[in-house]
Amino acid sequence: MTKILIIGGGGMVGQKLAARLIEKGLPGHADLDITLFDVAFPPKGVSGPKQKTGNLSTDGVAQDLVANKPDIVFHLAAIVSGEAETDFSKGWDVNMMSMWHLLEAFRNAYDASGGGYVPRLVFTSSIAVFGGPFPEKIDDEFLSAPQTSYGAQKAISELMLSDFSRKGFLDGVSLRLPTICVRPGKANLAASSFFSGIIREPLNGQEAILPVADSVRHWHASPRAAAGFLAHAATLDTKLLEGRRALNLPGLSCTVAEQIEALRRIAGQDAVDLIKVAPDPAVIKIVEGWPRNFNPSRAIALGFKAETTFDEIIQTYIAEDLPKASV
Repeated sequence: MTKILIIGGGGMVGQKLAARLIEKGLPGHADLDITLFDVAFPPKGVSGPKQKTGNLSTDGVAQDLVANKPDIVFHLAAIVSGEAETDFSKGWDVNMMSMWHLLEAFRNAYDASGGGYVPRLVFTSSIAVFGGPFPEKIDDEFLSAPQTSYGAQKAISELMLSDFSRKGFLDGVSLRLPTICVRPGKANLAASSFFSGIIREPLNGQEAILPVADSVRHWHASPRAAAGFLAHAATLDTKLLEGRRALNLPGLSCTVAEQIEALRRIAGQDAVDLIKVAPDPAVIKIVEGWPRNFNPSRAIALGFKAETTFDEIIQTYIAEDLPKASV
């Protein structure tokens, strides 16, 4: 029996990951005991896994989660980029200090076990760890120099995870997720939320707001791909990382105009007409500091996969989430 803990299991990616693990399992792990942890859970969420409610920033919670000695932990919990930028203290408390408390809990468990307990920890980082000026494509040698609070919090968490892994307290991997698109459900406070909104809302017959120019280029992957990244990282031979435990992941680089053209091909001009341009200087400023394109050769060589066209990303949303949105 392999114990799986998904911190942030009530969120969209956590729910997608739990569903994938239930459906496909993990190579080399015949029987999975899955626990989801979050501040709340959707009323019609994934059925089967155990659910625990709480806040990782609360004293003692990290120790309680680790006390059950999960074998594989996915740490997805965070406040999103826009909220981290506007609520400075909350961003650092949730996105960085919670990670510190979790890592310390694992170190204490390692010591208590005499070094016998060494779990796998898969952390969802972000391409926001990078800041400009950017090359045409960011390769695996490009420096991490974030230009937002969210990016800085993710970058520091990567470094902490790497050092705790170097000391042998756990076996960690940081995944620099592309922007996940098309996200089902309502828009969140992420500055990147509009990338999903300009597709999701028109497909549901609703008006969508575009706060940036359609020339903006960005790096995307679907929720299905995100769940695949996480599952693949759970069983990855980390010796292949050679001490460099943060990975740039595969994705698709396209402009907002190319997103809209893909929507037009799939859903027609009536859907495109629902997109209304309303420039937002705050969002524009944040997005200007984000990377646009990658050459993630390490991750591809390690077997990570994502979509190759934005049409695929839209079709994934239609197949997996549009019927639920329409009910």
